[in-house]
Amino acid sequence: MKALGIHRNKKFSPNHIGNDEAIFLLTAENLKKFGVEVTICSEQEFLENENVDFRYIFTMARKKKVVKRLHVLEKQGVTVVNSGFGIENCYRTNMTEGLINNGIPHPKCFVVPTDYNGDEIFDQLPGKGFWIKRGDFHAIHKEDVTFAGTRAEGKEILKEYARRGIPDAVISEHLAGDLVKFYGVRGTSFFYWFYPYDNNHHKYAEYESINGQSHHYPFNENSLKKISDQAAAALNVDIYGGDAIVGKDGLFHIIDLNDWPSFAPCRELSAPFIAERIFHHFKMNQIQHEKSIQIQS
Repeated sequence: MKALGIHRNKKFSPNHIGNDEAIFLLTAENLKKFGVEVTICSEQEFLENENVDFRYIFTMARKKKVVKRLHVLEKQGVTVVNSGFGIENCYRTNMTEGLINNGIPHPKCFVVPTDYNGDEIFDQLPGKGFWIKRGDFHAIHKEDVTFAGTRAEGKEILKEYARRGIPDAVISEHLAGDLVKFYGVRGTSFFYWFYPYDNNHHKYAEYESINGQSHHYPFNENSLKKISDQAAAALNVDIYGGDAIVGKDGLFHIIDLNDWPSFAPCRELSAPFIAERIFHHFKMNQIQHEKSIQIQS
């Protein structure tokens, strides 16, 4: 079995270039233990190669042109993990709508065009302040997820997004509570969570002054895993990570879910499970392919 692994472009690893590289290479090494022959390329090399002769691909890629090409290959029968369709589902607007439409607990929010200048959306959001998040993609710059203390600040952020050519944004309520970061591999027993501020693990340190220090409110860890797996299933990703806010009452809301994050605090623990899940999909594809050949013969 031969598989192609596609690296993530450094542009899409803000403050996590080394961590993303490490989990990707460690996963490749674990895949080899299943007898998989691995070839690795960059996103640009993948685009420049007109003939990709692989039935099996594992990828951390996020470049939109790469994702669109993965869509084409998947429709042709190639197995891709995470699926290119799942990667696209994790773009902010798609993710928000996917989680809400599938009943995943999520903060109250609205998707708006970046030329929005009204007040009615802000009027419907409770609490103090709002989060303004670019909708068309993942966060690349810290400004792509910005806290606005007032609606005037929120409108200025939307204008800045519009100037950058960002078509839509998500305006979300600010929830008070503990920020919890989690990593999971759907279809396996692996799930890991922690308090990022307690462990100095966060992309943008200034968010801590907004969210506040962790109070360690008790909550049901099994429920968080169950809901996180359901969220990943709703978005069609197997290797995932995200963030949740846990309130005083122990209830939590998923505020973000991403395709294949760095797994930095649990890299060594997670890599075998990631490889196991990837190989599972590859093996299922192989079995189906062999069955179709037998039927044709």
